[in-house]
This record gives sequence, C-alpha cells and structure tokens, in this order.
Amino acid sequence: MAKTYKNWKLDYDDDKVAWLGLDKADSGTNILSRDVIDELNDILDELGDVTVRGVVIYSAKANGFIAGADVKEFTSLTDPNMAFELIRRGQAVMDRIEMLKCPSVAMIHGFCMGGGLELALACRYRIAEADTTRLGLPEVKLGIHPGFGGSVRATQLLGPPAAMDLMLTGRGIDARRAKKMGLVNHAVPERQLRRGAKALVMQPPRDKPLALYKRLLNKKWARPLLAKYLWRNVSKKVSPEHYPAPFALIDLWLKFGDEPTEMLREEALSVARLITGATAQNLVRVFFLQERMKSAGKLEGYRPQRVHVIGGGVMGGDIAAWCAMQGLHVTVQDRSNESLGRVMARAYKLYKKKLKRARPIQAAMDRLVPDIHGYGLKRADVVIEAIFEDLEAKQTLFREVETKVRPDTLLCTNTSSIPLEEIGTALNDPGRLVGLHFFNPVAQMQLVEIVKGKDTHSEVVDRASAFTHRIKRLPLPVKSSPGFLVNRILMPYLMEAVVLAEQGVSIQAIDKAAVKFGMPMGPITLADTVGLDICLHVAENLSQHLGGEVPARLKKMVDAGHLGKKSGRGFYRYDKNGKAQKVSSTTPEKGGQDVVERLTLRYINEAMACLREGVIEDADLLDAGMIFGTGFAPFRGGPVKYVRSEGVQVMRESMQQLEEKYGERFHPDAYWSQL
Repeated sequence: MAKTYKNWKLDYDDDKVAWLGLDKADSGTNILSRDVIDELNDILDELGDVTVRGVVIYSAKANGFIAGADVKEFTSLTDPNMAFELIRRGQAVMDRIEMLKCPSVAMIHGFCMGGGLELALACRYRIAEADTTRLGLPEVKLGIHPGFGGSVRATQLLGPPAAMDLMLTGRGIDARRAKKMGLVNHAVPERQLRRGAKALVMQPPRDKPLALYKRLLNKKWARPLLAKYLWRNVSKKVSPEHYPAPFALIDLWLKFGDEPTEMLREEALSVARLITGATAQNLVRVFFLQERMKSAGKLEGYRPQRVHVIGGGVMGGDIAAWCAMQGLHVTVQDRSNESLGRVMARAYKLYKKKLKRARPIQAAMDRLVPDIHGYGLKRADVVIEAIFEDLEAKQTLFREVETKVRPDTLLCTNTSSIPLEEIGTALNDPGRLVGLHFFNPVAQMQLVEIVKGKDTHSEVVDRASAFTHRIKRLPLPVKSSPGFLVNRILMPYLMEAVVLAEQGVSIQAIDKAAVKFGMPMGPITLADTVGLDICLHVAENLSQHLGGEVPARLKKMVDAGHLGKKSGRGFYRYDKNGKAQKVSSTTPEKGGQDVVERLTLRYINEAMACLREGVIEDADLLDAGMIFGTGFAPFRGGPVKYVRSEGVQVMRESMQQLEEKYGERFHPDAYWSQL
C-alpha cells in the first residue's frame, strides 16, 4: 500500500509499474517548489524499498506536465551560498531519478518547461502527447540557465549544437520537433500516451548512440571553436553586461563539457551567482508583472467566439488574422475587395510562418472570412474598429454599427490618438465603447492597451481585458487621455532623438547610445520603422493637448515624402529588402553619456507625468507597459524601477542640470517628489 503525499500520487499496477503523478497542492499549475522536490526525494526512498518493474512520472493536472521551478522562491534568494545549496539539493534528486535501477519514463502532455524538462531529462525515456505539448528550457528569459542538471543532460542527449540552441534561445518546441531532434522517444496521440509509456517500461528500447560528430563536438579540443561561434551569435542579440546568463552557460560548457560531475557542481555555482544578481532579480520581477496582467484578463463565464474587424489596412487586417489564428471565427470588413485580398494574403503568410503544417494553416484560413458588406456584425461578440484616424469617420461608423449589433456586443476602437469620449458621442450608450489599442506588428507585440473613457462601463473594461487574454495578449488598462500611456511616454524620447540629430549628433551615434543602454533598437531606427508620418501625427496631437514643440526636421522629412522604411527613405535609406544602408558621416561623433541622459530622462519624465495624472493605476503596471509596449530594457526592471535603483534624487538632479543646459522640456515633473 503506497503512502499518501501532499503533492504526489503514487500507485502500483498489477505489473508492478509505479505510476507517480504530480498534483501540486493549492496550485492550478505544477511547479517544482521546495516541498515538491522534498516529497519526491521521500518517494524515491520508498521506491528503493520495494521491487518495481519501472516508474512512470506524469502530471495529474489537465493543463500540462510541469511549468518549471517555483519562480516565487527566486525572489527570496539573496545569498549565493543559500542558492547554491538549494540548487544542489534539486540536482541530487534528479541524480537519484537517473540512477534508478528500473526503467523510468516521463509521460508528458501540455507544457514541459525549465525544471520540468530537466526532470524529464533525468528519466531514461520520454514520451509526449503530439498535439498540445510544448517543451523548452527558457531559463535565460529569467536571467539564469538550467540548474537541475539540464545543461549536462541536454548536451549529452542532443549534442552541443542542438542543446545549446535550445538553452540559449529559451524557445519552446512542439512534440514532433522534439522527437525529430531526439529530445523525446515518441510523440503520440493522447489516447496512446499511457499505453506507450507502459510499453517503454515493459519493453525498454535499446538506446541509440549519439552521432559521432556530435560526440566529438563535446570533446575538449573541439569546444573552443563552437563556443566562439556561439558567443559571437549571442553577442549580436544581447550584451554580456546586460544579460550575463547565456554567456555564463557557454563558458560553463566550454570549461567542463566532458566532465559531467564537475559540470553539475559548476552549473549550480553559476546559477547561484546569476539568480542573486540584479539582472535575474529584475527579470523575475518582469515575469510577475506579466502574470499580473494575465490574471487581470481572467473573467469567469465570458467566452467570446466571433469577432468582426472593420478596416482592412495593415493594422486591422493583422488584428483579424491574429484573432483567427487563436481559434476565433473572424469576419473582416473593408470597402474594397482589393484590400480584403491583401488581408488574406498577409494572413496566409503569417500562418505559414507560425503554424507551419498544412492542416492548421487551412483551419485558420477557414476561420478568417472577408466580409465587404458587414454581414458578420449581427453575430459578432466583439467588434473592433481599425479604420484611419478621423473623428467624424469613426463617429459615423459607430453610429451605424450600434444599430446592427446585439446589445451585449463589445464595441472596441483601435484609435491611437482620439479620445474615446469624442468617439462615444455617436453612441446612444457611450459606456459600451472601449479602446483596444494594439501595437504594430500585431503578431509580435504582446501588449494591448485597454482604454477606459470617462463613460466606459467597468464591466466593458473587464470583458475587453478578458478578450485580450483570450487572444494571448497582455491587457493593460489605461485612462483615455492624449497618447494613452505607451505613445505618450515614447514620443518625447523619439522627439529628443530628432532634436539630437538636428544638433549634429550622427543618427548612428544616437541609435548606438540607446542600444547600449538596453533598448531593443535605437530611437531613429524605431521612428523609421513606425513611420515618420505616424510619429508626426502623434507628436502634433500630443503637442496640441500637452504643449511642447515638434522638431522642424520631422515636418520637412514628411513633407518630402521621406516616411521611413515603408517609403525606402527616412533618416536612413533602405534597400528593396527593407535593410538600412550604412550612412557615412564626415562630422565627428558627439554625444556619449549626454545622449543617453537626454533620451532616457525625457522618457522617464513623461512616465512621471502619467503617474501624476493617473493614466495608469500604479508604477508597477507602468513598468510592465513600457517593457512590453516599447521594449524598455527588461534587465533594468522598467523605467520606475530603474529610477529607484539609480537613486531618485540623483536622477532628479540630472534632470535639473539638463533643464539649465537645454531648456524647459527637461523641467522635472512634480511627481518626482512623490516617488
């Protein structure tokens, strides 16, 4: 008779196979917390005292296998020595699974990430459900790398190239891809999962040796060559100063790749150092901010199924395509069949890239229906307006829409600049209108601003947030005000970059300074990518409502038709593939730290104004919005967290110095004194 455990369920079948199911207590998701690992250690003691034919480890929860280690426990780790001991304890339990005398099988369905995959790697065999399973080692996204033996076992099982790619990118892969690369032994339909797992116990297959060239790449003489290649590739994307984890992983493998015992110890030491450092602590904070936004999008009982998008431009078409890819039935309306044809072509290109296989691609295309006459309005649960930025046109449209939709249909506008209160005057009930402000490109940008006007009903905001969560995006509630949150904070930053260029600082130097600070791209490149006409429109709208000047150079460029990447010329020139051409400059480089301060402090000062005006609920959500909406250096934790880390008074004094030097646009907002 098996003992009873808090988080695990242990049963033995008639063939003496032990079935060990994880059902983490008081949690909707399985995670490897301390108590889960400690109990697993006790269970391994029990299994050592009985005779079993094999062990199958599975999840007793329907949503997935194991999501990883308990991220909440990371925040309490400030002492590297304590972190090292905790990690070594987890490694010891994984080692005990690996050393079981009987066959061990990880029976995987749903997500299998981080520590969950490390546990699976400790088993002798792995079998995965083919359609929903996702596997990965995403620890680098939290500023660390695998610590429960994953770096050792993955490189031994897959060979260094595939294993390092999995760990350095943090990407997830599906079960079929995992089978192809050798990460799992079988990828099977759900109905065959349990039977397949038992077959691996009863008739253990012979292990296939790793290909010779992969074994050779793990040798001491070969590792420096591959390590140099990996270092160079990773350096193109992130800086070791900002994101030390991937570089630490490369060094770990370089030094100890063919010494498993030593590599396990060094793996623990490396993770212990990383996890107590500023980058990991900030990235963990960002993870929890992301979870907070996800939880805000959960509304019991609300299950929208049909969406009608009005506007077949790039933004409207991409919103429609994304919604259909998430399983919703979507009708997309525009005045011309040509526009709708372009929508379908772009959607097919997206699905081909994301879904890859013919059947899911066709299913998504079937859910996306061109609808020039707007027949889909009558059945729509959600209507999203994404036409051009013209108040009268939007009012006319919503006046007509209101007469055709159900009383409970969610009415949304994707406006980026027009106050909801003005659009809402066209409706009999302005409280029905809510802003759903997507960012371009829709398929890449996770954030959606949920814009609440002064008349918008609170339940409408809740449903809009739930819809955003349904389409796998992060809802951020903001107040209806000029520019909302993201564009308002971003625009002074972009305008300061234009001013710097007007003053003779090379555009390369401006971009380089921002990237060195930690931005994903420089402000000049960003402005060209967004479109200089759009930047000008938003900047003029903000200056009209909030004051400030729009740089003359920006107006001249737009008047000349130099709109950025889409026209082939903006601040940079672009080739036919959209790649920026190098700009030669005979003027000496200017800027340095002064450029960074001018850019970032304009950005941060506007963030202070938004907090003072209540555009966003609190500083934490502001940090989340700017990280996921503009890519503000995640390793710094967000603009407000960055200010607190550097010192509020120190940065306020820097603002005052810039004001003396460059004028009133650097005047510190009143909220600095409240921070």
